Amino acid sequence: MKKTYKQAGFLAMTLLLASCATGPSPQDVAEATQRVLKSSFRDQGIAKTAWLEQDASNKACSESQGAALDDKLAKSIEEANLKTVKMPTSGKFIGDWKEGEKIAQNGRGMTWTDAAGSANGGSCYNCHQISKEELSFGSIGPSLYHYGKLRGVADPAAAGSKPIVDYTWGKLWNSKAYNACSGMPRFGHAGILTETQLQHVMALLLDPQSPVNK
Repeated sequence: MKKTYKQAGFLAMTLLLASCATGPSPQDVAEATQRVLKSSFRDQGIAKTAWLEQDASNKACSESQGAALDDKLAKSIEEANLKTVKMPTSGKFIGDWKEGEKIAQNGRGMTWTDAAGSANGGSCYNCHQISKEELSFGSIGPSLYHYGKLRGVADPAAAGSKPIVDYTWGKLWNSKAYNACSGMPRFGHAGILTETQLQHVMALLLDPQSPVNK
């Protein structure tokens, strides 16, 4: 482990010195960063270095260096990701909002100490306000308070017929289907949350009895 950290530090220092001398291009920086990352991690437990490999969508957004993508490229990324969205096999969108609340509060999962097949959390409060009871929450994403109430979802049992429900499911499944460079986890597409867990999160957002909509 110490040797790995020394190697990563050496690569980082090499990059810093190179930038002072020659002013590396963004591509040079990106390549050096990847080398540092790959030398700093190893397969352990369920955590795999393969997770560092970017698909075409993530790579395009990384290469943009924070600049807006060309409209044509952004649209192609969204269309490709929309095709990956899988609607619930049971046809049921809404689960138990109480279970959804637990998932939203849970930031655990996908670390080398987690057992294979163990349930992950959604860590939703890290990026969003969800209920008025929550005093501390992230602001990277928009507030989701009154998400279902503002969108007129009054009967979860009949919610499957509403476009907003399809959109919400799709957004949770693969956020890049609606925003090419979204920083939101692709919960379904990446296998972070199961279909049942997604149904529970849907209930948290849409059920009138959920604290989200009170």
